[in-house]
Amino acid sequence: MKRHIFSAADINTAERALAAAIGAGIDSDHTALVAHSNIEMALIPDSQKESAPTDFMPAALRGAAGGGAMGLLGGLVAVAIPAVGVTLAGVGLITLIGAAVGSWSGALAGSTVPSSVRRDYEAEIEAGRLLVVIESDDDAVLERAAGAVIAAGARQLPDQERTVTA
Repeated sequence: MKRHIFSAADINTAERALAAAIGAGIDSDHTALVAHSNIEMALIPDSQKESAPTDFMPAALRGAAGGGAMGLLGGLVAVAIPAVGVTLAGVGLITLIGAAVGSWSGALAGSTVPSSVRRDYEAEIEAGRLLVVIESDDDAVLERAAGAVIAAGARQLPDQERTVTA
């Protein structure tokens, strides 16, 4: 899924831009408004806020993959040492335990890290502007929506060359 980010000077412009994106074919589940926390709390409805303001889920998934790989490696090493007495079923259990511990520790770390949008566009957010985020798999829909958002008064920000997994 590809993402475009736009900057709006005020909540009215941001809401017009969001409505324009939806009108141009972007699914409302693939849109969000991102702003400084005091602006979000006071002005932005929950349904329009960024769904993941931290890197909790991506970090948990990375932790599960890393922990699972380390658990698998540790289990295979344990099988190779006859004195340890680990069976292949034990390797599976060690792998699951590694994935669980990796996921837990990754989620803890990720819950304190702002989302990639907040990190990449921190200067815009701190300046008091609102970010309009749109995502789509269809390039034609994304470009049509980008034109509509710009026509609604938002300014497109430089892409960070990142695709979104969701």
